[in-house]
Amino acid sequence: MARIAGVNIPDNKRIEAGLTLIYGIGRSLSARLLKDLNIDRNTKVKDLNEVDMNKIREYIAKTPVEGDLRRKMQLDIKRLQEVGCYRGLRHRKRLPVRGQRTKTNARTRKGKRVTVANKKMVTK
Repeated sequence: MARIAGVNIPDNKRIEAGLTLIYGIGRSLSARLLKDLNIDRNTKVKDLNEVDMNKIREYIAKTPVEGDLRRKMQLDIKRLQEVGCYRGLRHRKRLPVRGQRTKTNARTRKGKRVTVANKKMVTK
């Protein structure tokens, strides 16, 4: 297994797909990285030599990934909350931030609510 940015990448995966296991690297960044380094994207991880692996590690070291990226995102959200802007308030209330409707279809963000039935009034 190859280890890049603290993540183990399985040997049997193509390098383009394997790089997407790193938090902060998607398909497009992975393809651009391999194109810039002149590495075939269909190469399996086990077939890469140490020189190519070091090139990939150096390229990834320039961009925020994994823990640094997660920390940066949390600090950005915390800053929005402290400033008191609309997006910060939405984050604080755990509601959708980007303008989605909440009357219906916000279950992922709001969570499933349990409805409580009304009790009948007891007459004396």
